[in-house]
Amino acid sequence: MDQKLKIIIPMAGLGSRLRPLTWSRPKPLVCLAGATVLDHLLASFKSVPDNEKAEFVFIMSPGQQELIQAHMQKYYPKTKVHYVEQPEKKGQSDALWHAREHLSEQALIVFSDTLIENDFSCIANEEVDSVAWVKAVPDPRRFGVVEVDSRGLVTRLIEKPNDMNNNLAVVGCYFFKDGQKLTRAIEEQMNRKIALRGEYYLADAINLMLENRATMRVEQVKVWLDAGTSEALLDTNRYLLEHGRANLQDNGAFDDNIIIPPVFIHPEARVNTSIIGPFVSIAAGSIIHNSTIKDSILSQGAHITNAQLDGSLLGYDVVINGMKGKFNLGDNSWANW
Repeated sequence: MDQKLKIIIPMAGLGSRLRPLTWSRPKPLVCLAGATVLDHLLASFKSVPDNEKAEFVFIMSPGQQELIQAHMQKYYPKTKVHYVEQPEKKGQSDALWHAREHLSEQALIVFSDTLIENDFSCIANEEVDSVAWVKAVPDPRRFGVVEVDSRGLVTRLIEKPNDMNNNLAVVGCYFFKDGQKLTRAIEEQMNRKIALRGEYYLADAINLMLENRATMRVEQVKVWLDAGTSEALLDTNRYLLEHGRANLQDNGAFDDNIIIPPVFIHPEARVNTSIIGPFVSIAAGSIIHNSTIKDSILSQGAHITNAQLDGSLLGYDVVINGMKGKFNLGDNSWANW
């Protein structure tokens, strides 16, 4: 790849569908299968050609940068990241417009709650102007889809189609060989005020590119995971633990505990006289005593005593004592009997 690649990640959403987990931290820093959503997203770019030279661009809402920048400096000190602020929620194209100075060369754009298993090496010698990653779905009517011609080229993107004819849903991942073409399309979109309920959607900008004879093809992904809702987060946690993220894979006793895999327990967590699993992720600094936990995600510093949890999402430093059931608690919450 002759040009420098920018990996642009819009993450300015409030994460309202993940509340209360996102009341006090950005959605990319929510815990998932032994890491954060952002960690899993960054890991998906290992196959990008010359990935060590790629630069990241994070587009954030006001107030998000401090926590995300601290996370990057702690865990990815050698990664070059540009931080861009989107002052108002005016849609995907507006977010990219604020980052337009980074769209001068090649750009890989991936939305922050899009987790896919994919080989990006295909972009090294890309012949068309752009690539959209897609996944065939049984019912495309709640997604954006692509319409493809006989040559395999995209003719247009359709947001939430009324019929089932096109089932290739766009997963929120795009490659642009020349980011300036996208910038010009976004400028035209804004000048023509092509928006829906006050928001400028990327699909409309891409359609303008296609109308101006840009070429786009599709690349299908086998695995598309969602981290945008509480239910989806638990589903994704299950998948990741089953496919390599668990660090405890064997049934039986672990010290004085019973472990039912797959499970991730951070080495800096303390667990005693408890039954853990299946599908449980326990982060660093957590203390679990005399409890039963299954199908749950516990963030850093959780303190669980004499409790039974199932299908629960716990933020940082949550304390639960003597309780039973399904909990969805934000950071620093308490639930005591």
